[in-house]
Amino acid sequence: MRRKESPGVTFVPVTEYAVQAEGLVKEFGDVKALNGIDLVVPRGKVVGLLGPNGSGKTTTVRILATLLKATSGSAQVNGFDVQRQADDVRRSIGLTGQYAAVDEFLTGRENLTMFGGLFHLEKTYVASRSDELLHKFDLADAADRPAKTYSGGMRRRLDLAASLIAKPGILFLDEPTTGLDPRSRIGLWDVISELVSEGTTVLLTTQYLDEADQLADDIVVIDQGQVIAHGTSSELKDQIGGDRIEITLDDEQSAARAIDALSGVVSGEPTTEGAHYSAPVAGGSSVLIDAVRALDARNVSVADIAVRRPTLDDVFLAMTGHGAEDQQPERPEPSRRGRRGGR
Repeated sequence: MRRKESPGVTFVPVTEYAVQAEGLVKEFGDVKALNGIDLVVPRGKVVGLLGPNGSGKTTTVRILATLLKATSGSAQVNGFDVQRQADDVRRSIGLTGQYAAVDEFLTGRENLTMFGGLFHLEKTYVASRSDELLHKFDLADAADRPAKTYSGGMRRRLDLAASLIAKPGILFLDEPTTGLDPRSRIGLWDVISELVSEGTTVLLTTQYLDEADQLADDIVVIDQGQVIAHGTSSELKDQIGGDRIEITLDDEQSAARAIDALSGVVSGEPTTEGAHYSAPVAGGSSVLIDAVRALDARNVSVADIAVRRPTLDDVFLAMTGHGAEDQQPERPEPSRRGRRGGR
């Protein structure tokens, strides 16, 4: 029997995870874009899918959004099978791709009305929901201007608003801040954080390490179509050695004395290069006091001293041998037309 639905409300099966994928493989001819991806996204959390261009992030999202069929493997979104229950999946999600998919000749309000029509939502609901979203995304003053007059950041916010017209509980964001200036990126981060605080589940793909660090509760690192690491930002950083004390000495000749002075402070073997000293430490920034006292006792002068936490860039470089923003070989992708689901 067909269930009865209300505008903007989607039936939600009782499942622990908003997204589950197991063994996803996707082949484009002789090219294997995905090579056995496993992925889970808990409800109400942000999971970051981190990797360079060409690593398989967008292919994974397109499979989960039912825009592409996997060669093998299985996936469920909101408890629905992405192949057998594609319509239910599409009603459950919002999707924002790498480029704003708005009609630049329509106004902001008209764009939202158009997407509401694609989801066959009632006109009165679409009108009130559009007003709500235009205010939430700080677009109310520009609501009746053509989108072609919008800045890049405004277009991205409108695109995100359009993906939320049907109040989906799950949001796929595929590199949502690509091409934005730093101020617009931070503004979009704030919007995403607010959506999550309201209960939205987010799968975020990005090649920007600071973005994953800022937004993601959990991070899945993907490279060449495979998951190579998984954990929180702190857990991933701990895998490559944790905190390090970094010291710039006043002169190179004091390096030997610095090594001796800090032998009881650091937790591992130090390295020196010229006037630069580095060593792993335990205890976070509190170790700085002990280090300064030890160096002062041996009359070692320093120009700069700090405890540095590894960055996600350090993690990615250590795990893959290249930076997260390095370009990987291009893989064939289907056309981006028709990127939003609907009935």
